[in-house]
Amino acid sequence: MNLQALLLSVRLALTVALLLLVLAMPLAYWLAFTKWRGKFLLESIVALPLVLPPTVLGFYALILFGSRGTIGKLWQSLFGHPLAFTFTGLVLASLLYSLPFAVQPLITSFESLDRRLLDASSTLGASPGRTFLRIILPLSWPGLVSAFVLSFAHTLGEFGVVLMVGGNLPGITRTVSIDIYDRVQAMDYSGAHRMALLLLVISFAVLAAVYSITRRVWSPWPAR
Repeated sequence: MNLQALLLSVRLALTVALLLLVLAMPLAYWLAFTKWRGKFLLESIVALPLVLPPTVLGFYALILFGSRGTIGKLWQSLFGHPLAFTFTGLVLASLLYSLPFAVQPLITSFESLDRRLLDASSTLGASPGRTFLRIILPLSWPGLVSAFVLSFAHTLGEFGVVLMVGGNLPGITRTVSIDIYDRVQAMDYSGAHRMALLLLVISFAVLAAVYSITRRVWSPWPAR
């Protein structure tokens, strides 16, 4: 069992999930409350990774992060090393790939809030920031949990984007999904089965934990 690949995958998934909570929250808040008629354009851009093949997204990320790409050139001039085929490159590409899995649950939670509570907070003189921290965030915790876990689980098992942007460098970009692919290519089906089963168990355990925590909120049946 390749523990190095597993730990790298968990590290990548945790990093991406935490960053997406910070980045997706203001975007989801704006999309949920804005009255701009053209917001569907931004919603479509955010949701693109849901319908795009991972290799397509990975290819364009590789172009951007490569030594000739706009972001890649800027990164190399600032830090003196390339962005593609690095762990940081994987994180940036994974942020794009898993963005809708963080934004959509947050939008749903924000839109389900009772607007009368927000109006009352504003009437009582609370600032938008105070209202967000004291009312919106506490009432939206199921969406926060779902956004974190879905982003984590989605990043944990990604393959196409990782392969295109990170390649297959042991200890740097070789994740569990890449390791499984390598084992299958080498006809090591027993090793691939062990890694795949481990990934399956981890993903199931994470999702089961989330559904057990939020079952009262998301259940279609009234609580007894």
